[in-house]
Amino acid sequence: MAAVVDFNAYYEKKILKVDADKAGDLLVMTTDAKGIVVRTEDLREPTRTKAMTETNKLSKRLSTGEKANRKRMAQVAACYDVALFKRTADDVVDELAHELAQAKRPKPYNKRVWAGIVDESETIIQDLFNEAKRRDPEGVRPWVMLLDGNRAQRQAVERFAKDAPSSVTIIADIIHVIEYVWSIVWLFFPEGTQAGQDWVTARVHMILEGKSKEVCRQIRRFAARRALSADGRKRVEVVAEYLTTMAPYLHYDVYLSQGLPIATGVIEGACRYLVKDRMDITGARWSVEGAEAVLRLRSLAASEDFEAHWTYHQEQEFKHNHAARYADPGMLRRTGLQAV
Repeated sequence: MAAVVDFNAYYEKKILKVDADKAGDLLVMTTDAKGIVVRTEDLREPTRTKAMTETNKLSKRLSTGEKANRKRMAQVAACYDVALFKRTADDVVDELAHELAQAKRPKPYNKRVWAGIVDESETIIQDLFNEAKRRDPEGVRPWVMLLDGNRAQRQAVERFAKDAPSSVTIIADIIHVIEYVWSIVWLFFPEGTQAGQDWVTARVHMILEGKSKEVCRQIRRFAARRALSADGRKRVEVVAEYLTTMAPYLHYDVYLSQGLPIATGVIEGACRYLVKDRMDITGARWSVEGAEAVLRLRSLAASEDFEAHWTYHQEQEFKHNHAARYADPGMLRRTGLQAV
């Protein structure tokens, strides 16, 4: 941890300013969580209790419905700038079907990604809003928050958004929405048929046109007309409740017309290359302190801040360990002792 002790201080001092000709670009925030296998003593209390009290049917592997209770969630966050990109529902459907090239899509820039496993998710989300405030303290730019359907994350975002200097447009990830629709299609159609795929495509198109409430009603009507099992009815209701709960964040017709992003590809990628690729290697079982240190180092590298942070860190070490011990710190400079 010694190498990244100045991690937070470095970012508190770093200010990213957008060029005047890009002042209308979006300031985008996004966050998600990724599990890391940690030592039993480093699990959060509820998970540790389950790990120590629950017994599995088999000693060598888990049975259906059983959980290993070995992971502690790391909260991953990203903040970046990106130009507006106006589209239509047809454009997005064609993109999803790989029938429309994505060459014109603007690339994110000034991207910072990071993850933490020591602090609670709410603390990381607050840090995410603080990063946005440092970039746009006056709130003159449009702010966007991209999320999946996690309730705790969404509630934290809603609380912090109230105190943001700019109005925050919270958008549900369209890919998660599509997966919910796909999760029930084979209850209505024979599995693997074109009719089922066409049904999903039509529902997704409606959602992209801002008609999620109508899709919710259609799904329930489809279920009512069929003799579904209790499990089937439960699965349909889960999807319907998701669409109802997330309705305030499903106005894709508005988002697309305003040029806002609607997918969380940036944070999904960060969960993979920042966390999974290193922390999820076979047999690894991390201490919380070790995992936090590695995540911070990888965050610096992924954000292209490693060299600048290391210089800042050395300067701080010099101040704390050398300059602070002398009444005349200038003497150190005159004798040639200085921060490297």
